[in-house]
Amino acid sequence: MKSITVFTPTFNRAFCLDQLYQSLVSQTNQDFIWMIIDDGSSDNTKELVQSWIAESKITIEYFYKQNQGMHTGHNTAYKNITTELNVCIDSDDYMPNDAIDKIITIWKENGNITVAGIIGLDAFKDGIIVGTKIPETVHYSTLNDLYSKNKVLGDKKIVLRTDVVKEFPLYPVYENERLVPLGTLYIMIDSKYKFICSNEVFCIVEYLEDGSSRNILKQYLKSPNGFGYSRIVAMKYSKSLKVKFKSAIHLVSSALFAKNIKLLFQSPNLLLTFIAIPFGLVVSVYIFYKTRKSL
Repeated sequence: MKSITVFTPTFNRAFCLDQLYQSLVSQTNQDFIWMIIDDGSSDNTKELVQSWIAESKITIEYFYKQNQGMHTGHNTAYKNITTELNVCIDSDDYMPNDAIDKIITIWKENGNITVAGIIGLDAFKDGIIVGTKIPETVHYSTLNDLYSKNKVLGDKKIVLRTDVVKEFPLYPVYENERLVPLGTLYIMIDSKYKFICSNEVFCIVEYLEDGSSRNILKQYLKSPNGFGYSRIVAMKYSKSLKVKFKSAIHLVSSALFAKNIKLLFQSPNLLLTFIAIPFGLVVSVYIFYKTRKSL
């Protein structure tokens, strides 16, 4: 059995998938499976992937599903992954040629049942690290502590133990919505596990114009129940009153956009949520103002 699954949720990204494919073909360690979750693409993604499978250069698993959004692609992956480790590499990103080898080496040297996986770095094509490196003195940490206590900045690449992922619920699916923030899973994992920290680069990133990173406010407006769920999770697991209150504010905003006041009553802290109502109204007005031209 292979050691790690690299999974890629994709939707109409045939034009850029080859970059990732070539980086995987070039890996110095081939101890991996590439799992592609096609979220209902209408382009030639299926034919392209089938041509790669026929080449037999790397092990590929392909799943086609109804278009329901990025988080449901993760759900499909987590249901089907059988390897010990997994990592998500987006369709517009790719891996340095030695990334798999570094991940497996780090895991063999430091991995155990008390940690959830590995936190590594993202970098741009010019070699510049996304955000900041992890302090050399930090060898194990939760993701939250890395950002809040150690003041690390920027996206990081997270490698997960598959059996840890399966301990927690899949992302919920809401009708006519296409996003539940992926960080909700990491919040739950943080409540029980730490990660091995590494300053090795696991992923080269490129933020496309139609990517989720560039359209967060639009998605906030279009997927209010999904964002509301993420705020409820944050309030439940966070130890910080500041984070709880900020999440309560956004929960109010999400409930307004969803036209679902019952969402407020799912809050694990009703008093804090009702105190946050005036602030949530202000956030709602701001988001509507910022996105009104694109509606």
